[in-house]
Amino acid sequence: MDLRESFAATFRAADMNKAIFFLLALSGTFSMAQAQDATAGRNKAAMCIGCHGIPGYQASFPEVHKVPMISGQSAKYIIAALTEYKKGDRKHPTMRAAATSLSDQDMADLGAFYEKNLKASMIKTVADTPAVAPSAQVEALLTKGACTSCHGANFSKPIDPSYPKLAGQYADYLYVALKSYQIEGNPQVGRGNAIMAGQAKQFTHAELKALAGYIASLPGELQTVRENPFR
Repeated sequence: MDLRESFAATFRAADMNKAIFFLLALSGTFSMAQAQDATAGRNKAAMCIGCHGIPGYQASFPEVHKVPMISGQSAKYIIAALTEYKKGDRKHPTMRAAATSLSDQDMADLGAFYEKNLKASMIKTVADTPAVAPSAQVEALLTKGACTSCHGANFSKPIDPSYPKLAGQYADYLYVALKSYQIEGNPQVGRGNAIMAGQAKQFTHAELKALAGYIASLPGELQTVRENPFR
């Protein structure tokens, strides 16, 4: 190897080392950004507990309904939902305002907190098979919508943790959420998920209410854990 080749090899090695260092640093930054801290999430949940920390609490927009139970949902779903509110894919004004103030780290921490924020005495064992058989009408609707293909066995074991658990969720909330996927062009109400929109638009409001009522009747893992706002 002559002198020029030696210098070229040295510079190539130096460039490679820089690239490796950069990738390692980037990887470390990414890992830190994605780290989830449930304790930090509990401290950041102050804005959430005024609605989600009161069992049976009702919202009045876009119609009167109970706010959803979110304790026991997967962290990945909590993050996905908050991200959709922040991006405007979900248009509820209160939730959009709350989500807009959150960083990716805040969302990760809140997801970790709510995934584990369960009251032991309320934890239910959920079977893979439905505890309550649907009526013939509802069974036909479930088949038409292929609901379990994403939300999983007994609506408690979604095929991906970014999809919500549904079993036992409040019926009136489920009904409002399902209707929101049918809405277009309203800056205050609606959800932009293309898959759910395609599914929800197949049904009448009466059919959506029947689906919501059945899914709510199933035993599920979701809870509303009472939180002290002055903690």
